[in-house]
Amino acid sequence: MNLEYSAAEMMSITAARALTNEMICFVGIGLPSEAANVARLTHAPDATLIYESGTIQTKPDVLPLSIGDGELCESALTTVSVPEMFRYWLQGGRISVGFLGTAQIDRFANLNTTLIGDYREPEVRLPGGGGAPEIATNAKEVFVTVKHSTRTFVKDVDFVTTVGFGRDGKARDGVPNIGRGPTLVITDLCILKPDPVTKELVVTSLHPGVTSEDVVAATGWDIRFAGDLGTTPTPTAEELKVLRNLKARTDAHHSGQ
Repeated sequence: MNLEYSAAEMMSITAARALTNEMICFVGIGLPSEAANVARLTHAPDATLIYESGTIQTKPDVLPLSIGDGELCESALTTVSVPEMFRYWLQGGRISVGFLGTAQIDRFANLNTTLIGDYREPEVRLPGGGGAPEIATNAKEVFVTVKHSTRTFVKDVDFVTTVGFGRDGKARDGVPNIGRGPTLVITDLCILKPDPVTKELVVTSLHPGVTSEDVVAATGWDIRFAGDLGTTPTPTAEELKVLRNLKARTDAHHSGQ
C-alpha cells in the first residue's frame, strides 16, 4: 500500500525513529519535541523525556508552545528546579541524547540560534541558546532535526551558539568530560552524519523521491555523499496516524477548542 505523506512528516518520523526505548532524552521545543513524542507514542514508550524547565518523564498529550507550557509540568512524573536539572541530570552525565533544532547549521554541525548577520549590527536577533550549549556539551550525543535549505545549511554559521565540532572540526579533540557531540542530523531531505575523521557532515541516506541534486541545491557548501548512500525507510500507517493525531490535538488545544 502506497501511503501519502509530506516531507515534513517524513522528517519527523525519521527523527522519531532515532530514539530508542531506553534513552533519557533532553528535548528541545519545536521539531525535536514533535519527534520525541511520536517516538514515545509508538516504538519507545519507556523513553524518558526531559525538558529544560525541569520536567522529568514528561508525557504531554499535546505539544508544548515553550518550556514554560503547563502541559509539561502537568504530565511529568516530577518537576525539579532548573539548577538541579542542569547540574545533576545534564552535567552529571545522565542524559543519553540531546534533541535540538536550530536556525543555522554549518558543515561541522555548529548551531546558531543567536543572530543572523554581523554580531554588532545583526539583520535578525534570534531567541538565543537557552540550554542548547550545555546540552551539546554534556549529553552523551546530540541529534539535530531541521528543515533543509541554503538559509539554514550554511558553510559557516554567523555565530556559534552551540558547538558541534568547532570552526575546524577539532573543537572536541582531546577535551575531557565532554559528550560525543552531534551524531545525527535529520532533515526533510536526508540523513547526515559527521565524517569519523574530519567531522564534516556527510549525507548517508536520501529520503524517498529525493535526489542528490536536491540536497546539493539546498546546501550552502559542497556537500559530500557516503559511498554506500542509502534510502530512508518510508513512514508506516501507524506512525503517520500517531503524528497526525498529535498535531491535530495540539492545534485544537492551542486554538482554544
